[in-house]
Amino acid sequence: MSTDRAGLSNNQAASVKLLAPVAALLALAASPVALSPAMAADVATPVYKAPVVEVPSPWQIRVRALGVITDDEGYVSQIPGSGLSYSDSIVPELDITYYFTENFAAELILGVTPHDIDGSGTISSLNKIGDVWALPPTLTLQYHFTNFGAFKPYIGAGINYTFFFDQNASAADSLDVKDTFGWALQAGFDYMFDQHWGINVDVKKLFLEPDFDAVVGGTPVSGTAKLSPWLVGVGVTYRF
Repeated sequence: MSTDRAGLSNNQAASVKLLAPVAALLALAASPVALSPAMAADVATPVYKAPVVEVPSPWQIRVRALGVITDDEGYVSQIPGSGLSYSDSIVPELDITYYFTENFAAELILGVTPHDIDGSGTISSLNKIGDVWALPPTLTLQYHFTNFGAFKPYIGAGINYTFFFDQNASAADSLDVKDTFGWALQAGFDYMFDQHWGINVDVKKLFLEPDFDAVVGGTPVSGTAKLSPWLVGVGVTYRF
């Protein structure tokens, strides 16, 4: 068996020649110097992905149970010492809110309420004069405080226009309560359990004094029903 000058056999020399390119490739792959600059940067610097933050929708709705508590004031112009009183009610109510910013929003309140109209003072003997239904859509501009975490109080002011319908006379021969404008003040808060769901407590004061015409005992009369109700609501908030 022949050997080369280093004392290796011919077979050993051939094996060394075959393994040398493989060893060179392995050394090149293992060396960080062999990586391109882009690859080296990718390996050395981990990529940070910021968490995705969901932007709140500007739309929000609330469903409330609403207590309507009226002022018992008013009069019949032609009868001195006359007065009026009105029944209170509890009704469902829906409101729709649009946020212009996180602080400023507009809210539209929708609901209908039934009311009895009773005589008081010198006309208390008439008892129930009649009954009406009121539809008082109210639009308020609100300011929402945003520095209390999940507790989000707000205040508002706006305008109301009340429609009176399904009017029925009782002691009166006829009754016509006029539709009218009024002002509204508002305060309340949402307590949000998460980005979408929360509970709401809301109080409004409507300054509402509609005029009316009636016929009592064949005599036409007129006057003002000073309803000016408090609206006290508790319900559920959902922000889209």
